[in-house]
Amino acid sequence: MSESQRFQLGTIGALSLSVVSSVSIVICNKALISTLGFTFATTLTSWHLLVTFCSLHVALWMKLFEHKPFDSRAVMGFGVLNGTSIGLLNLSLGFNSVGFYQMTKLAIIPCTVLLETLFFMKKFSRNVQLSLGILLLGVGIATVTDLQLNLLGSILSLLAIVTTCVAQIMTNTIQKKFKVSSTQLLYQSCPYQAITLFIIGPFLDGLLTNQNVFAFKYTPQVLAFIVLSCLISVSVNFSTFLVIGKTSPVTYQVLGHLKTCLVLAFGYVLLRDPFSWRNILGILIAVVGMVLYSYCCSLESQQKASETSAQLSQAKESEADPLLSVENGASILTDGVVPKAPAWNSNKDLHA
Repeated sequence: MSESQRFQLGTIGALSLSVVSSVSIVICNKALISTLGFTFATTLTSWHLLVTFCSLHVALWMKLFEHKPFDSRAVMGFGVLNGTSIGLLNLSLGFNSVGFYQMTKLAIIPCTVLLETLFFMKKFSRNVQLSLGILLLGVGIATVTDLQLNLLGSILSLLAIVTTCVAQIMTNTIQKKFKVSSTQLLYQSCPYQAITLFIIGPFLDGLLTNQNVFAFKYTPQVLAFIVLSCLISVSVNFSTFLVIGKTSPVTYQVLGHLKTCLVLAFGYVLLRDPFSWRNILGILIAVVGMVLYSYCCSLESQQKASETSAQLSQAKESEADPLLSVENGASILTDGVVPKAPAWNSNKDLHA
């Protein structure tokens, strides 16, 4: 099996694991919050990260992956930023209507595209932009109902969008810059994320629910669902870093909207949630956008692969023919030095 085939299989596996684990944890948390009344989302997320770190520590002890330390300041900043973005998203949901919160999540994709275009010189073709537009339109039709605006909620949503975009871009950038795997990055950043959320979690949850997480009555059934949610979160957190590392932050957001559509469908089929023609139409449009996005990305990947192979074959031909080599490389031979690309080009294709 070639290296490209292994990469494709790994990417498909990461995407599948992300979808299955995310849909599972949403269903579990919905039962925990709606049925059992445990509404402390931020504190629960801090427990998720703590369990994830413990699980990875056991995996490290069993030598299932290798610990690779790198820039501690980058890890700490990334972990705190990730934890802050989760807290801001929860605050955005608490201070805004559900419809406005869904609009906040939809805005993450165009914001990510803008940031990658401005700071990493990444180019998105018109076909990719069109497919993303169709996807966002479909998800918007399916999920956005009411749009109630308020100043505080709008500010929190804006901060949530920016921090989430930057954190996801950093996930991809750090893995490629320091040549670390998703597991190694998750292992080192988990403690900082968990500590950040564990500190702010009880305060945010108390502000949003007017309840104390430590005064909640933890029945055996509640504890069982919390444990199940924490165990599933290990897979969710791992697959998140894996998907962003293997693909891009934009692809991860597209996958996130696929999960939203699946959750809506599962909610209707399994939990008999109310469903309307608008939900069905939105999901269908979103699926069309996702298929187009996948198709466009696949075409662009094939084009890049063919261009790379063509360049390699030309290089081999020039090496085999000394006269052609001299003709094509006259300027190099004249100067005696191979011209170097500008230093900033080394980061240009971090997200390609």
